[in-house]
Amino acid sequence: QVQLIESGGGLVQAGGSLRLSCAPSRRTLSSYAMAWFRQAPGKEREFVASIIWSGGSTYYAGSVKGRFTISRENAKNTMYLQMNSLKPEDTAVYYCAADPLRVGTLKSYYDSWGQGTQVTVSS
Repeated sequence: QVQLIESGGGLVQAGGSLRLSCAPSRRTLSSYAMAWFRQAPGKEREFVASIIWSGGSTYYAGSVKGRFTISRENAKNTMYLQMNSLKPEDTAVYYCAADPLRVGTLKSYYDSWGQGTQVTVSS
């Protein structure tokens, strides 16, 4: 497992943008598949987006497709989630996740998780 650290969360008005970052405390993530999940109060943690180790393939949940962009810079050992046109329903704690072998939409695919960063979108 790898310890992951998210940053970039905050409070933003509806229609605004935020960029989240995820980096490991140690060890390179260049060979890992990575993803973002989010969890709103009283709800299950849900998949947001994923990216393979090379960055050549990405996948998005329908609720964020066209508004969010997942990317990574392996040279900087960092993954990003650019969030545009934010809506109040995007309010949640956002988690990054990583796995050396699998990529997908299921939480069980990922063996490493961050502590989360809060994103709050006001109406």
